[in-house]
Amino acid sequence: MARQTLAKLAGLVVALTITCFLFMISLGYGYTPTTIGMVFEAYQANDGSAEHSVITTMRMPRALLAVLVGAALAVSGLIMQALTRNPMASPGILGVNAGASLAVVIAVTMFSVSSLSGYMWFAFAGAFIAAITVYALGASGPEGLTPLKMTLAGAALAALFSSFTSFFLILNEQTLDQVLFWLSGSVEGRGMEVIGPVLPFLLLGFVLSLFMGVKINALSVGEDVAKGLGQRTWVVKGAGLFIVVLLSGGAVAMAGPIGFIGLIIPHITRGLVGVDHRWLIPYCAVLGAALLLASDIAARFILYPTEVPVGVATAVVGAPFFIYLARKGVMKG
Repeated sequence: MARQTLAKLAGLVVALTITCFLFMISLGYGYTPTTIGMVFEAYQANDGSAEHSVITTMRMPRALLAVLVGAALAVSGLIMQALTRNPMASPGILGVNAGASLAVVIAVTMFSVSSLSGYMWFAFAGAFIAAITVYALGASGPEGLTPLKMTLAGAALAALFSSFTSFFLILNEQTLDQVLFWLSGSVEGRGMEVIGPVLPFLLLGFVLSLFMGVKINALSVGEDVAKGLGQRTWVVKGAGLFIVVLLSGGAVAMAGPIGFIGLIIPHITRGLVGVDHRWLIPYCAVLGAALLLASDIAARFILYPTEVPVGVATAVVGAPFFIYLARKGVMKG
């Protein structure tokens, strides 16, 4: 047991090291020619040059945003999969991102909201409504909640929300340019002022998730088992839903809907450390941050010098992974 714990700790340290390396790459390389050495110079002996300004005012917020959004989406996807016992669950697949996106578009088109604080509250509300609706639809019927019904309900709801999103954009075409790049999912062009208002909610979500590991372990075995251990399952599910809304709603508010992070990373981490959520949650946070950092770096150079939204880069990786899971039959049940 002690050896397994040390191995998992060592793996987490390696994952953190890789994430830090990607963070430095994100700061050091992009459209403006800079180096890793210039990153240290920018914070130790900033001379006001264009290169130093790019590093401190553009790339640093971008890298921090990628870390926070990637970690938030990965942890929220893990919790959704555990609470629903659906390996296909994620904020993107189950329509939570689409609900948050629709709410933001409504805020812009119908209420002329243009500030991040306004986006944030609408995104949280949209994520909450979508999560509740998908869960209710998936649990309806005599057979109760099944992975297949959850996935179908999420896909249908995501399609519905996307249709309404298009409708509102057509209704007020002047807002199309304002939200189009945001809707594609991106961490580019955001400053520290984007992170500040949402950061407390994300931190609260991360902290609460760390305390949920043991309870989620019991619930993921089966609801009857959890009740037999004296667990009030409705409290655990409610707390899990609250965490999902905090993390996925905050991520969408900052970066727009970025898909597949919450689907891919939980499966990878379970392959690395097993099914103990006390380890899965921190691993998901670190590896989610690493994946979005890597995707953002790739997005800068795929069509260089043109930059593509990071949501496109994650979709290139995530869509085949989704097809692979579907072919394995993980939605049955």
